[in-house]
Amino acid sequence: MKKPLLLSFLLLFTALLSGHEFWLHPDKFIYRTGEQVNIQFLVGENYVGEHWKGDRTRIQTLWLYYANVIDNCANQLAGSESDKHLQMAFFEEGTMMFTFNNLNSFIEMDAIKFNEYLKEDGLLDALEYRAMHHEGDSMGRELYQRSAKTLVQVGEKLTDTYKKQTTLPVDIIPDENPYSLRDGERLKVRVLFHKKPLPNAAVKVWHRNNEQTVKHEFRTNQKGELEFPVFTSGRWMVSTVKMTRLQKHPRANWQSYWGSLTWGYVR
Repeated sequence: MKKPLLLSFLLLFTALLSGHEFWLHPDKFIYRTGEQVNIQFLVGENYVGEHWKGDRTRIQTLWLYYANVIDNCANQLAGSESDKHLQMAFFEEGTMMFTFNNLNSFIEMDAIKFNEYLKEDGLLDALEYRAMHHEGDSMGRELYQRSAKTLVQVGEKLTDTYKKQTTLPVDIIPDENPYSLRDGERLKVRVLFHKKPLPNAAVKVWHRNNEQTVKHEFRTNQKGELEFPVFTSGRWMVSTVKMTRLQKHPRANWQSYWGSLTWGYVR
């Protein structure tokens, strides 16, 4: 029985390490005016997710940005635990942005799992801190929250909503409107943490098309920037995480902030 038990543990361990990304998932990204926009809340890995189990009591902010308007959408969250979504229709053209931030959750891991998780997500500063302070054999007790945003295009008119700074702790901002790109052109994005550039951050860029996902990993430069080519097909996601040390919290010793940006060319 030991081998099956060990295998089950390894599979569970892998799932815990890999099921990190959280994103806003529109049923498509390019809409006609008056057409219903349907956005789901997914969590998982490889840009393939399951429905987020939270509800509106776990939401800190859920905003819609368009033109010069910012609307609170938290009370419009609908559906069951297995099919949570946000639905609305737009009768004006433009690039629309939805942003989400939830309240802190708590997780506790043994030392081996926590160290592997830090390594998996490129959180080398936290690993080095644990080593320098002789915490490599200590439990990892962490508060975490998620920041996510998505850009959808309604009609033909491109607007500058995409470049607005938001209230998200981790804010991933493209330098150009992704819907203005031609196939194969490069896109630069900036990663901000509490409105300041986040240098040397481990960033994953995901492209999912024809039921296949391609992932590339980058580090931001000293300005918190990275650049990559974009193909105008399928779905895209940029994701990252920032980990900070907590000194006086009664329960946790780490705080993580997860961030993602999604857009795509699905009609």
